[in-house]
Amino acid sequence: MATIGFIGLGNMGGPMAENLLKAGHAVQGFDLARESVARAAAAGATAAPSAAAAAEGADVVVTMLPAGRHVRQVLIDDGVLQAASEGTLFIECSTIDVATAREMHAAAEAGDLAMVDAPVSGGTAGAAAATLTFMVGGSDPAFARAEPVCAAMGKAVIHAGGPGNGQAAKICNNMILGVTMIGVCEALVLAEALGLDHQKLFDISSKSSGSCWSLNTYCPVPGPVPTSPANNDYKPGFAAEMMLKDLLLAQEAARAGGTTTPMGAAATALYGLFVNGGEGSTDFSGIIRMIRGN
Repeated sequence: MATIGFIGLGNMGGPMAENLLKAGHAVQGFDLARESVARAAAAGATAAPSAAAAAEGADVVVTMLPAGRHVRQVLIDDGVLQAASEGTLFIECSTIDVATAREMHAAAEAGDLAMVDAPVSGGTAGAAAATLTFMVGGSDPAFARAEPVCAAMGKAVIHAGGPGNGQAAKICNNMILGVTMIGVCEALVLAEALGLDHQKLFDISSKSSGSCWSLNTYCPVPGPVPTSPANNDYKPGFAAEMMLKDLLLAQEAARAGGTTTPMGAAATALYGLFVNGGEGSTDFSGIIRMIRGN
């Protein structure tokens, strides 16, 4: 078993760290929020006084932070890369821009450290149940080291290619998710206007060409999928502000690569309206309320 430094013990990172503890690893955790550290400590983690301290003596360091600027702040400005021992493996699970991910890979390599970018899909429910999907970018040797650690927190660990490719996979995947959720919401609202019952449309579309994750697993109306946030007043889940963040990353990457993504751009604009209307902390499936007009 390994000693793992875990930096970022929030809604995603906290349950992920607990699953590492359940797998028998020793975890030394840090978060700016004291209550998050206290929860991890109650689960068996050692509370580290700083991000750098969490990395000291660790075989592996996992980071789960909000954005690229936070990752750069923690790893470089706060001295986490410097505090780590030579050969330490960094598993960077935040969803950030590809350019920053590759910059962090280069900084780690310069310090004789190993790194993978390993953003996840599955939301808070997946983090709690250890059913996340990890999209991993990095060298073959780094992936081989990261795979068993990630497997303690998820059901699928997929090597997407070299440095930054994990982030590339994540933003492409979430652009699909954002676009399909809006399509499902529009279809359900149209069904309402036409007098078609939600459950009837679900029963038909989930077994035909309209079948998709946004409908089958995360249906945005109460009833058809009892575990979806629609049955809990759209409490996340995966917050709309996080979906908007990922869509903006996808649009930034599309511009940089000269790629046209009109549906992605439309989804970004709609989620921008939803979030700017005060719904940032609502689950992203709650956008059906805006589409419905209430």
